[in-house]
Amino acid sequence: MSQRHVELLIGRLLTDEELREDFTRAPFDTLAAFCQQGWDLSRGEIDAFTQTDVGFWRVAADRLPSRLRRASLRSQSDRHEGLPGRR
Repeated sequence: MSQRHVELLIGRLLTDEELREDFTRAPFDTLAAFCQQGWDLSRGEIDAFTQTDVGFWRVAADRLPSRLRRASLRSQSDRHEGLPGRR
């Protein structure tokens, strides 16, 4: 079942802007939260996700037609809250 969850997570990272932003800021924490929700990811899969250049997800998502992506509903200030130097 783990491979199916990897595929679903890749799809979500490419199509869900809020998830992608969370993952970009805190990859391990985002994956840990997914695992706590019952997603089946092995330690090796978690390592592979966290070792992937986070910029890859944004570049790949930007190449998808907008109708395949879910836009973020967070306000611009909410997106940057908690980032160093941003308030």
